[in-house]
Amino acid sequence: MASISTDSKGRRRILFVNPASERKAIHLGKVSQRAAEGVKYRVEQLLECLNLKRPMEADLAQWETDLKPRMAKKLARVGLIPKPEAKEGATLGPFLQAWLAARKGDYKPASLIAWGQVIDALTAFLGADCPLVDVTPAKAEAFRQSMLTAELRATTIHKRLQHARMFFAHALRQSLVKANPFEFVRHRPGDASERRAYVSAADVMRAIERAPNGTWKLLIALSRFAGLRVPSEALSLRWQDVDWERQRLTVPSPKTQHLAGRGYRVIPLFPTVKPFLEAAWDAAPEGSEYVIPEEYRRRAQGPAGWANANLRTTLEKVVRRAGLEPWPRLWHSMRASCETDLARQFPLAVVAKWLGNTQAVAMRHYVDVTDADFERAISGDVTEEAAQKAAQHTHAMERSDPQSAKSAHKNSPVLRGSALMCDTPPTGGVEAAGIEPASRGISVAASTCVVGYLDLADAASNRQDAAAASRERFLIPGVPRDDPGRSGIGVRFLDHSGGSPQPGLPYLGSHAELRLGI
Repeated sequence: MASISTDSKGRRRILFVNPASERKAIHLGKVSQRAAEGVKYRVEQLLECLNLKRPMEADLAQWETDLKPRMAKKLARVGLIPKPEAKEGATLGPFLQAWLAARKGDYKPASLIAWGQVIDALTAFLGADCPLVDVTPAKAEAFRQSMLTAELRATTIHKRLQHARMFFAHALRQSLVKANPFEFVRHRPGDASERRAYVSAADVMRAIERAPNGTWKLLIALSRFAGLRVPSEALSLRWQDVDWERQRLTVPSPKTQHLAGRGYRVIPLFPTVKPFLEAAWDAAPEGSEYVIPEEYRRRAQGPAGWANANLRTTLEKVVRRAGLEPWPRLWHSMRASCETDLARQFPLAVVAKWLGNTQAVAMRHYVDVTDADFERAISGDVTEEAAQKAAQHTHAMERSDPQSAKSAHKNSPVLRGSALMCDTPPTGGVEAAGIEPASRGISVAASTCVVGYLDLADAASNRQDAAAASRERFLIPGVPRDDPGRSGIGVRFLDHSGGSPQPGLPYLGSHAELRLGI
């Protein structure tokens, strides 16, 4: 049997007697009691196997295999397990190929292809037999420089370095390297708008007219006017996804189906798309499941996923046949142009939901400012809704701005502190609340009540002067001089001495309460 011993500094060790009746100890250091008990349990199992000369059970053998090198050496030193053999250092080529093979079946073909391209580039530059431990940050930076020399696009360099960093992060977790050599080797991505062009609806209609058949007309319309990804989403669209009654399309999204809640999205059946969809419905054979004919789908479904569709070549011919110069990224630019147009009419959050991306992605990779936007701004051609919003904003600013000094009367008092607007009482007066404890039974007839505080220190030096100043300042034409509280602007103050409230302005020191009835 084994036991746990703890010294005065909290360091633990496992004590036991081996089959040769020799006392042995395994020093664990400062570990928890629970961890020490776990090691003790395994030590007792190993002792039992040695004493009975029987093989280890499966779980014990797996535990031994998974031991960290340091703990394995401690157990071998006391004779519980054989001395561990030094592991052969992993090399770059086999490690990367094993990493890629372990992910087949769980990831999309396009992702596997992209990772495979980076693996090929790394092994070609560093060598398949290069030990992982020999890949240094200097070599990682040299790999980046080699891509610059090859004049790869900035975004391509950025993504390949990102993938290389991911590969070596896995090696670090497997304790095959001590640090990630690509951790600080980075490259700024390029401008996403450099390879994107706005394709006008008029140009797209010219291309549709030159399309070879109705299927191609529909593919172009779905991309430019509904924002579908081609080929993946367009070729996955089924007739059951078309809701003719509610005028909606349920678009399956193979690209994002692995994300929770993003396997499909619902978009309007836009009027620019509906005629082409109706024509395809009329031409579809009885019992057809997919909107796009099966022959297109069969060509697209291969080991490389949708890459076998090869729709770009035909679209380029169609564009040239229409007398247009092919634009960069033919299908993506049409989808981006669709999002740009929709963003002018609907909130970007709504448009991003319809297109199946986020607002941040839309702003960086999709939405563009067009020449038509500049022309509309220069000509002053703004929509009625935009003009109404601008007018409302102006009125709101006017209401929130303080009254200018120019429009104020020269004898208008200065209200210091905050004011509270009250709702109109149906009948009766507004109960007065003093500066000091509230007094009851005092009210002023008013339709609107404003409560503020006046600093009277500079207005009067005694009770009589203050009262005169108040009458001079607050009386308005049409209001009896002796009764300022009957209508118009009324003033009532509470005396600290506890005297009864009276019209006028008793001297209260430096502050008094004002109630204005308007």
